Amino acid sequence: MLTIAATATGCGQTISGEAFPAGSGSGDPVNTKFDKLLRECEVVRLDQIADAVGAKEAFPQPSFYGAVCMWDVQGAPGGNAMVTLNWYEIGSLNNEKTTNDKLGYTTTNATIDGRRALEIRRPNDPDSCGVSAGAADQGVIGFWINYRPGSAHPDPCAGAKKLVELTLNLAR
Repeated sequence: MLTIAATATGCGQTISGEAFPAGSGSGDPVNTKFDKLLRECEVVRLDQIADAVGAKEAFPQPSFYGAVCMWDVQGAPGGNAMVTLNWYEIGSLNNEKTTNDKLGYTTTNATIDGRRALEIRRPNDPDSCGVSAGAADQGVIGFWINYRPGSAHPDPCAGAKKLVELTLNLAR
């Protein structure tokens, strides 16, 4: 009864003052346009993504921007490729390794620009690879490259590692 009474009392209070829309107060202006939400999707240029997958004549086309950024690369070696960027602001490589282990992926340690990184492969899938590293400030970034199954293509881990390296260099 005491918990219910305390909760009801806390919810029944009136706060004096006047409500204003976001950005209309006297402090710093608030960006209500949300025009920079997907800026991380532009951390590397399209020509750098194309180069990392070995596509000399084509440029990647954004296919999804949201929790992750994805590009379809027409004209990649062996046909098409897909590149995916994930950037978790709150995360760690240890958590990534634990998750990959639960998924049955093979995770090996790597180093990128003096930072610990992980190279991730799915079992029996030589056509894809992911590389994750600690972000420049906090969190975890990672790139995956997926080529058409069974196609002739460069090592997807080398391309993913190059994209992570470019991201770390630009984020400093």
